Amino acid sequence: MIYLDNAGTTKVSKKVKQAMLPFFDEDYGNASSLYTFGQRAKEQLENARAMVAKCLNAQPREIYFTSGGSESDNWAINAAAQIGARQNKKHIISTTFEHHAVLHTLKKLESQGFEVTYLPVHENGIVRLDELKQAMRLDTCLVTIMFANNEIGTIQPIAEIGKLCREKKILFHTDAVQATGHVAIDVVAMNIDMLSMSSHKFHGPKGVGALYVRQGIALSNLIEGGAQERGKRAGTENVAGIYGMAVALQDAVAEMKEVAARETKLRDKLFTELGKIPHSAINGDRKHRLPNNFNMCFEGIEGESLLLLLDDAGVCASSGSACTSGSLDPSHVLLAIGRPHEVAHGSLRLTLSKYTTEDEIDYVIKKVPEIVDYLRKMSPVWDELQKGERKYAL
Repeated sequence: MIYLDNAGTTKVSKKVKQAMLPFFDEDYGNASSLYTFGQRAKEQLENARAMVAKCLNAQPREIYFTSGGSESDNWAINAAAQIGARQNKKHIISTTFEHHAVLHTLKKLESQGFEVTYLPVHENGIVRLDELKQAMRLDTCLVTIMFANNEIGTIQPIAEIGKLCREKKILFHTDAVQATGHVAIDVVAMNIDMLSMSSHKFHGPKGVGALYVRQGIALSNLIEGGAQERGKRAGTENVAGIYGMAVALQDAVAEMKEVAARETKLRDKLFTELGKIPHSAINGDRKHRLPNNFNMCFEGIEGESLLLLLDDAGVCASSGSACTSGSLDPSHVLLAIGRPHEVAHGSLRLTLSKYTTEDEIDYVIKKVPEIVDYLRKMSPVWDELQKGERKYAL
């Protein structure tokens, strides 16, 4: 099996698994207990908090552990909205291609009287700073823009966005679920007020994430019932998962330059070779994107059929976000960058990891053109395009 859906989830590294094991059969105490056995777990919990903070250039007290990226996004956005409402500021700025954890939260806030401006991301999948500046108002309480897109991998000008928000005294949250562990993040230098992350995107365990909240921001309680996470999120801590995430992030940051260089080389090979397929196009900016993200559209085919045939050939791939893979609708991300519906249906996302080999990439380069050709021969749409009864979009 060739696994190329690392934006969906990643393999837990052996080092992370080993780091987690003691919390299942040796230091399994409840971190909220006062006796020594529980306090040993508490000590490692706080060590993990410090490790995560250091990777972001944050302070340990600014890190809150969660169940993952979606929870962190929900918590941050709702907390910022509550702060804004108390100041009679109920305007939020975001983009048209955020993850649904952000978009659905914003939609709910709209039903509660908030107004949301959704910035376009244009053909290259990148927000324009002048349009962000024009959208800012006196009643704007929050800007929430993802660090890197989960489907097409484009990286936003986060430092510039953060600087602009800080100058305007507007809270800035970024969904960094896809970026954390893959690109350098400095919450101080980038003027980030809140940041969401998820362990399973960088070879940590599933079901654990974190929310960075700059000191001084009045974070509202998420779960009532206990003193965990400084009284903000009650519930017995998942010490094993939290410590595993910290080790995974520490490793990812240490290996970042080397891994990114390898992934970029393999990704660019995919773009070069699969770009030779007629009537295909890269989705998003080729340069300003995650090192491991490949995303292309192939006109005249259905992405679902492409994925099923790749699966038969032993390749795990995706056409977009795993959170919406059951939907028959075209990707909202591809529609946001201007792809027509019929073309957006024919997308392929391949996301690499540090475990991806060149032999695996060469195999994919061989199989994808064969499958695309096979599907096009069966496609009535492709037949119409070939006969000139339709115009090519790509």
